[in-house]
Amino acid sequence: MHVAIIGAAGMVGVKLTQALIEPSARHGLEIEALTLIDVVEPPLPETFQGELHREVRDLSAPGEAQRLVERRPDLIFHLAAIVSGEAERDFDKGYRINLDGTRELFDAIRQANLGSGYCPRLVFTSSIAVFGAPLPERIGDDFHSTPLTSYGTQKAICELLLADCTRRGFFDGIGIRLPTLCVRPGKPNLAASGFFSSIIREPLVGQPAILPVPREVRHWFASPRSAVGFLLHAATIDTALIGPRRNLSMPGVSATVDDQIEALRRIAGDAAVALIEERPDPEIIAMIGGWAAGFDAERATALGFTAERDFEQIIRAHIEDELEP
Repeated sequence: MHVAIIGAAGMVGVKLTQALIEPSARHGLEIEALTLIDVVEPPLPETFQGELHREVRDLSAPGEAQRLVERRPDLIFHLAAIVSGEAERDFDKGYRINLDGTRELFDAIRQANLGSGYCPRLVFTSSIAVFGAPLPERIGDDFHSTPLTSYGTQKAICELLLADCTRRGFFDGIGIRLPTLCVRPGKPNLAASGFFSSIIREPLVGQPAILPVPREVRHWFASPRSAVGFLLHAATIDTALIGPRRNLSMPGVSATVDDQIEALRRIAGDAAVALIEERPDPEIIAMIGGWAAGFDAERATALGFTAERDFEQIIRAHIEDELEP
């Protein structure tokens, strides 16, 4: 099997690459070739023994998607995107990267399909941002998609394109709506939701963190470890079981900011919690007013997708994966 990861230099892309080259973690995938693509050079997976390509490409640029498809990867993970806050601040860039790049990829596969019958499995990372207020306390699988951000709109359009291309037989697509991933390792990114990670990540290593929203704010979370599990399961699932509705809301944990902080207190003590400074940010507060608080991810759960059961498990996953030797 030839596997391609678009967005391979990002946090999830790096973790997915590592899982794919570890036989115990790859869900039975037998990988002979691996193509890693991003706008910066992806890290080198040193232990991979097969054919390896690391490429710097922007799929929204003319011809770049076609060059990827020329290699005929059997499985494509499309993770590349700019995050919510950046997409909201830069309208043109958001649509170019998040929509145009995806459309270029889908169309390159379509053109190859028309000429040769090429039909890869394509796993697309969508987002719970495709839903917008007014929202129920828990969003069911039949709730309508009415995003209230440019990022959510871009993802919703891509979901429709994925479903239509799959219906037409151009590729075998599945879209997974990721919860907010927490705790994200490394430096903060430009996502508006970044504070959910920083109020845990920084105090765990003795550094201060800013909380820009009230403690009663509730949101939907999963760990990066779970995100990799979602992707691998999507890559190997019998998609005939999914039916024509190819985009699935992933399971996760519904927690308030106060739930997060109290889970941190139980694990790391009062000293860690004392490093969190509450500093309200009206712009962020206004943006999160339209965010989802929880889901009944019944379809995904029935299909075998799994996540953590509480926020304490999410913190412990971060400690095990990022902080323990």
